[in-house]
Amino acid sequence: MTVDTGILETLREAGALKRGHFLLSSGRHSDQYVEKFDLLRRPRATSAACALWAEQFRDEAIDVVVGPTTGGVILAFELARQLSVEAAYAERASAESTAREFRRGTTFSPGARVLVVDDILTTGGSVRETLSALREEPVEIVGVAILVDRSAGQTDVGAPLYALASLEIESWDAADCPLCRRGEPLVKPGTTPKP
Repeated sequence: MTVDTGILETLREAGALKRGHFLLSSGRHSDQYVEKFDLLRRPRATSAACALWAEQFRDEAIDVVVGPTTGGVILAFELARQLSVEAAYAERASAESTAREFRRGTTFSPGARVLVVDDILTTGGSVRETLSALREEPVEIVGVAILVDRSAGQTDVGAPLYALASLEIESWDAADCPLCRRGEPLVKPGTTPKP
């Protein structure tokens, strides 16, 4: 389910909606990119986005808000603060692994109602990894809240999905990328040095 919340306008104002030739974390290429940190480095804008979720989930008796590292940590913390509940973070088990785990003394009470939050959904990898780690715990997964669903509702994460915005952004395997064929420089977001 996507809720029309005005979050896309907030992202535009923050300069977070980018155009170019981007290498996504999934390995796919795209001509558009949502730079979540252009939003997340602005506390007021991040709080306002989380307030939209807080309003939506206030009556769901959430006990813990869980986010995958990295951007999900900020969102989980802020949403948990607004709901007056605990936050937890699903970290990579190792640098070589895609599995996630809960560390640093994180425990869950049996039957705890958990809401997973993350920033941008493309393939759903980090969300599925987080849900997999939660299925090892004695919890009830209420759903997954996403800032922006880049798949326009096409990605199934295995739990009810609530997106603040939905964008249909085309992406390609590197071998099929029209931007590569045109010779446009490929940018891996987060690695470009400052001018």
